[in-house]
Parts: sequence; structure tokens; C-alpha cells
Amino acid sequence: MSHLPLDQILLGDCVETLGQLPPDSVDLIFADPPYNLQLRQELWRPNLTRVDGVDDAWDRFSDFAAYDTFTEAWLRACRRVLKDTGTMWVIGTYHNIFRIGRLMQDLDFWILNDIIWVKSNPMPNFRGVRFTNAHETLIWAQKKRGARYTFNYHAMKQLNDGQQMRSDWHIPLCTGNERLRVNGQKAHATQKPEALLYRIILACTNPGDVVLDPFFGSGTTGAVAKRLSRHWIGIEQEKTYVDIACARIEAVRPAPIESLMLPNPRRQERVPFGALLECGLIQPGQLLYLDPGGQTSAIVLADGSLRYGELVGSIHQVASYLRGAPCNGWEHWYYDDAESGKRCSINILREKIRKLEQG
Repeated sequence: MSHLPLDQILLGDCVETLGQLPPDSVDLIFADPPYNLQLRQELWRPNLTRVDGVDDAWDRFSDFAAYDTFTEAWLRACRRVLKDTGTMWVIGTYHNIFRIGRLMQDLDFWILNDIIWVKSNPMPNFRGVRFTNAHETLIWAQKKRGARYTFNYHAMKQLNDGQQMRSDWHIPLCTGNERLRVNGQKAHATQKPEALLYRIILACTNPGDVVLDPFFGSGTTGAVAKRLSRHWIGIEQEKTYVDIACARIEAVRPAPIESLMLPNPRRQERVPFGALLECGLIQPGQLLYLDPGGQTSAIVLADGSLRYGELVGSIHQVASYLRGAPCNGWEHWYYDDAESGKRCSINILREKIRKLEQG
């Protein structure tokens, strides 16, 4: 294929199909591969009903070596189609995620985070011989270490009620109306909750980006990508799952594009602190305070630097020195506003400059 088959499900083996896609063409990959659960016997609840676990043929491998060979092949194929600026997510359990992580590092993926998906409603351990397995692990990695990649930090912070998003995500299993069923039975044994994919896609892509899922299953990735106005590509080898996913995604209506254009301070025009002096919003010799109600202060010099004792540096350098850690000076310095009689953030003055520049 010389072009990307956008918003389509490709029926076939993921390694072979990935090999037909153009290289360096995908912004994000989410992979939910077989877990190689190695089940040796049926599981039963105390009420003598059978547990509907994962016993499909696609999750069976003869040994660890066979699983590793399979894993390395699809990871290599994914790496080829991922852009240098792209990132990849892989989800798994203790059965497989450590083997996958090692292979990803061997293939020069650079791991950015491991995320723990804490299931608020996990399946109990019915035999009572182990701890209840209440989480799964996701590896988030970039293709090229040091390359610029998409991470919508502020969107994640806003999604988390203004608090920095942590690496432990409390999300319930896929149940109720969200769980797809055919003739009363689960359509797919390992269907992931849409909330999980919503967070990943919102965090790591922008509208119009391309999201690929090499183990498409029931189509959760495609459904959420379409909802968020991202392009998607699914690869699935089971025709039954393809049909289920097609019907599911067809029913999805994308969100209005204006609701997806999220504000991001990092994309705004850079304003040097010195511009505040040039416009007369801050005066040489004026004091800036490190906290809204604190007494720690620094003197503004005519060139836009600050002096604190013998230390002279930028608003960022001096704030970092006083905080004892790297920080953004725009978020830490305050000035006394003569008109209101209040102590205000210098960020307010930066926004005034931006408005002036925009006319």
C-alpha cells in the first residue's frame, strides 16, 4: 500500500498487514496483544458456574520462546510504521508485560512511563490461592529517544480536576451496556473500557492524527478515535470481530470539532519577561514576590533579570534557586498591583502582552 487506509479495518495477520503499510506514517499505536495466559484448567465460581475466561486459540502458544518470537515480530512491524515523533502503548498482565518490556528496550523503544490500570471492579480470585489480580500494566514508549512527541499534559491535568495526572489510573472493567454481547455471550473476551482509550488518545494525539491498533478485536480503539475526530486503522485476523467492530464504529458520532480544540499554554506565543518592562507593565527596581502572601522578594533589573542577594538570573533561574527545584518563573512570581491593591501573578501581565500582539 502506497497510502494509508484511513478509518478502515484490515482483515489479516498483523505482521503481514503492517508490512504493507508505508513506513513512518502513524502517530500513535495502541496494542492489546494476546496475554499468553497459559491456562491449564477451567475456573469455577463457588456457586459452580464456569468463569468465562480467555481460552481462545489466539491466546495459546507452545512455550515462552514461541511467544517471544511472535512478540518481537509484531513490535518490529509496529516500529517501522510509527513516526519518529510517535508513541506506542502496550497493555498486558504479569503473564506477558515484562517479556514485552524487555523486547521493546531491545528494539530501541524508549520507555516514557508504565501506567497501572487499577480495576475498581476486578474479578475475584475464586480459588483463594493468590491475591486478587486487580490491575493491568501499560507501557508508554516513544520510537526515538529525545524526539518531540505529543503529550497533552494540560488536558490530562484538567481531566483530573486540575491535579497532575498520575500513573495509577482507577477505571472500572468494561461491563453493563458497554460490554458487547452476541447471543448473550461476550463478543470478545478482553474488550477494554472506552474510558481507558479515551485517556490515552486524548493524551497522545491531536484531531486528525492517525491511531493504529494491530489487535483490533471489538474495535474500542477505533470507536474512541472516531469520537475524538482522530483517524484510525485497525488490523484484525478474526472475521467475526471485524464485523462486530464495523457495526460498533458505524454507530459512533464524532464530537463537534470546536469541542476538541483544547487550550494548551505550551502552544501559545512565547513572551520574554523583558517585554513587560518595555511596555511599562513592570518597572526597573520593582519587587517581585515568590508567593501571593509571602515576603521572599527579588528586585527587577532593567534588562529583565532578577536580583536576589548576590544571585542574578532570569525569572526562572531565581525561582528555581529559591524553590530548590526547576520551575517555570511565570507560575511563581507575583507583583503588587497599585490599582487593585492586590498581589497578582505576573502571568496576568503576560496575557496582556499577548492580547496587544494579537491586535
